[in-house]
Amino acid sequence: MQGPTPSFWQQRFEAGNVPWDRGQPSPQLDAWLDEGVLRPGQSVVVPGCGAGYEVAVLAEAGCKVIALDYAPAAVELTRKRLRTSGQQAEVHCADVLQWKPDAACDAVYEQTCLCALHPDQWAAYAAQLQAWLRPGGVLCALFMQARGDGAGQGFIEGPPYHCDVHAMRALFRSSHWDWPKPPYAAVAHPRGWLELAVVLTRREPSERADGP
Repeated sequence: MQGPTPSFWQQRFEAGNVPWDRGQPSPQLDAWLDEGVLRPGQSVVVPGCGAGYEVAVLAEAGCKVIALDYAPAAVELTRKRLRTSGQQAEVHCADVLQWKPDAACDAVYEQTCLCALHPDQWAAYAAQLQAWLRPGGVLCALFMQARGDGAGQGFIEGPPYHCDVHAMRALFRSSHWDWPKPPYAAVAHPRGWLELAVVLTRREPSERADGP
């Protein structure tokens, strides 16, 4: 497979070599909860849940959370965080490219999974997100802006892999997703990166995009 393997991530989590980890939930999650984008009672999938900060916050907010990671060490960190916080969620050690929910979900919180996958896997992942969500469901995405020095020469550098907004528009096509108009909130990361906060709505099968 192209890109990092499960053993790569397992070793990172076991060694505590997780420089992308904020050590706390993303501030954008609080904003989406305050705005009612994510609401109590919703079923929310968190792919690539890592240490589980956002999983615990969403569970405390009353969401029905399903957390996924294919590194057993990350799954254990999430379960430990839930035990410590007294919250409950479904936590699965699973490959996001293969996992299927029992029923269509209301929302997906996508923060660190897409940028951790090699771009060769992005199309398959985007198809998964569309399949997980019910029509009208929302994809709350934080698109990582981490353009490497070699990008101008065509090198694919990561993880994290740079999620250029033009690539994201091609990946999450307007024929399948309703895109809000820019500008998008830029969320600073302690490592000096930025994340673009975008909420996409899965279109009804009969809907047509208004433009290209």
